[in-house]
Amino acid sequence: MNPSADWQPLLRGELIELRPLRADDYDGLYAVASDPLIWEQHPIKSRHEPAVFRQFFDEAIARRGALVVIDAASRRIIGSSRFHGHDPARREVEIGWTFLARAYWGGRYNREMKRLMIEHAFRFVDVVIFVVGVGNIRSQRAMEKIGGVRRAGTRRESDGRESYEYEVRKPRC
Repeated sequence: MNPSADWQPLLRGELIELRPLRADDYDGLYAVASDPLIWEQHPIKSRHEPAVFRQFFDEAIARRGALVVIDAASRRIIGSSRFHGHDPARREVEIGWTFLARAYWGGRYNREMKRLMIEHAFRFVDVVIFVVGVGNIRSQRAMEKIGGVRRAGTRRESDGRESYEYEVRKPRC
């Protein structure tokens, strides 16, 4: 990640707040992630298991682009997302590894989270990339709702999984 770009900001909206993920967020975030239905369309369906989630969480902390999502009204942790793979030459960054508690599904919270993160990213890049598993219909629809355009073809991950790439481009003034 480019050290001159801030990929762990504090972002506030009407419904949510995003702040840098901290080691002491583990219990609150695992309470959300332990729901197996969150991961049913995700390529890593076992992420609700303690050992699998621990690896995911530790990687998120180490990469220094992870944000925890907090409900503005209740002040409870409701999910997480992260910035990853900033490419200054291509003026791109990826947003991903996003999940929300099921009580917050249905659009408003996800849209606000993505809007806040995209607006922040456009301070440093012109294109935001989202990687979505080919079987994750729910996330594909969410990408379309926020104006994401699917790139041609698929992307093969290092473990053999296939994903689609969606992009959101910075509006031209």
